[in-house]
Amino acid sequence: MSDTAAGDSADVRLREGAFLLIDKPRGPSSHQVTAWARDLLGVAVAGHAGTLDPNVSGLLWVGVGPALKLLPLVLEFPKRYIASVVLHGPVPAREVERVLAEFTGPIYQTPPVRSAVKRERRVRTIHRLELVEADGPRLLLDLTADSGTYVRTLAVDVGEALGLGGHMEELRRVGNGPFREQDAVALPVLADAAAARAAGDPAPLLALLHPIEEVWREFPTIVVKDGAASALAHGAGLASGGILALPKPFSRGARVTLVTRSGELIATGVALRGSDEVGHVKHGWVVDETRVFVDPGRFPALWHRSTRPKDASTRAADG
Repeated sequence: MSDTAAGDSADVRLREGAFLLIDKPRGPSSHQVTAWARDLLGVAVAGHAGTLDPNVSGLLWVGVGPALKLLPLVLEFPKRYIASVVLHGPVPAREVERVLAEFTGPIYQTPPVRSAVKRERRVRTIHRLELVEADGPRLLLDLTADSGTYVRTLAVDVGEALGLGGHMEELRRVGNGPFREQDAVALPVLADAAAARAAGDPAPLLALLHPIEEVWREFPTIVVKDGAASALAHGAGLASGGILALPKPFSRGARVTLVTRSGELIATGVALRGSDEVGHVKHGWVVDETRVFVDPGRFPALWHRSTRPKDASTRAADG
């Protein structure tokens, strides 16, 4: 690819929306790392998903352009961590493994006092919690958990369950959904790519920019009819009559992507019915549309709003 073609492609990708998967170092906040990435890319706005504390390292998603609208989808990915935990006394490894097994599955957590979110007790699922090695009171843990799990709180709870107390010494995020730390870029590498772009060679930067399809294609897709695509583009929900195909099964409450028959992303939404139920729904929405990704002006309004909600939803859905 020529430099000119690469430059055009990099600019187009940034305009259409792109993600950076950054290997955040210990020290700066997630907000600061995002600001550095924004400045290096030369864009006005950037955002991140899955905040890491300043003393935590690892994978941090940064989105620009339309990718900002997909950051809530990134938050749906389970996250994998390697954690160093220090117990406040010695304990046999077999006892540690027994307690870790008790914390695998749904658990209750209350956000820490310093957390930015409301301190309400909530359920999070620990999908995997394994002891990698034990060196006296120090434990090295490998865990995969729901987004929003407080690993520092988990370390304290494990210590209390062992009757000794404990705290987290170090934490690194090494996985985020299907993405791994080898997929991430260190800030110096990003800076070098930005410098190469400024010098007329944008190909290294283009190689670091993940297109938004890499994220939304990880979620169940609903292919919609042309008329339904128009209704969605203008802010409607989706009813069963507007569905053309269901390539993957999904459950009620799942995040889904709504695409045209040609594969263009129209919107994302939340399924109000599971894929095995939608065919039996005669009236009302089956997906509540939440984010629109296309310019409504590209889609002619093939439906008309009504003062009667049921009639409007029925006409919008039939496509």
